[in-house]
Amino acid sequence: MTEVSTARTRDVIRLIGVRETPLSVDEVLAAVGDPAAGGTAVFVGTVRDHDHARAVRRLSYSAHPTVERELRAVMETIAADYPVRALAAVHRVGDLEIGDLAVVVAASCPHRGEAFDACRRLIDDLKARVPIWKHQTFADGGDEWVGAC
Repeated sequence: MTEVSTARTRDVIRLIGVRETPLSVDEVLAAVGDPAAGGTAVFVGTVRDHDHARAVRRLSYSAHPTVERELRAVMETIAADYPVRALAAVHRVGDLEIGDLAVVVAASCPHRGEAFDACRRLIDDLKARVPIWKHQTFADGGDEWVGAC
């Protein structure tokens, strides 16, 4: 990356967080606010009560110590590939209840289509590349670990 593109990337990535405390959609939305953005897309992932037809009782997320570095690398790629004005991503770790927010990501761009595309790529790449693991406990007593996110 050139010095100019590195500075732009730093300006575009407005919020990165991996935390044990509840997430706020308002915090993420505020982070990506930009007067040059005509479109903002937000994705909110919540803990659901089932997975593959099995009732989920509870789940817990854990993360590798490099999690924020890897999340930043994903966001830098998005910033290089899309005309984003701002990006934000936060993910919970620890024990979560059904209905809790697990992840919130957002992208703002000059136009809505770009914002939708960048936001979708951000959540998809986060799930594929960022070292966060989910441990689900099912109502039938079984449990499983799920790869990234």
